[in-house]
Amino acid sequence: MIEAEVVIKANFFDLDPMEVVWHGNYARYLEEARCTLLDDIGYNYDEMRVSGFMWPVVDMRIKYVRPIKFKQAVKVLATLAEYENRIRINYVISDVSNGGVLTKAQTTQVAVNIDTEETHLESPPVLIEKVQKRL
Repeated sequence: MIEAEVVIKANFFDLDPMEVVWHGNYARYLEEARCTLLDDIGYNYDEMRVSGFMWPVVDMRIKYVRPIKFKQAVKVLATLAEYENRIRINYVISDVSNGGVLTKAQTTQVAVNIDTEETHLESPPVLIEKVQKRL
């Protein structure tokens, strides 16, 4: 499948009072990797809008294995797992220095027609074509 990765360094403003990355910031880390993956496919949010669809996240699952600490560099690997009926992306966040897995996650997005706000049970042909060009 198609993969993309980003490297992120945990900043002070990402931390909670326990001096580890606050759990809510993981969604932002996943979004950075997701945008890179969608850019690589050629179907990021601008292209989605032009094609007449918005793609809300309808499900997000996160398994916190080990905490991310201040100044820790992490790699967020995003892998396209499904695209024909929805966009499902699997993520692995790992420590850059030793490769240890810190977090596993998954997001699911569905196509919604911008004009009618109707959810589609199949992905639009434009996404399928772009993904198949990359495979």
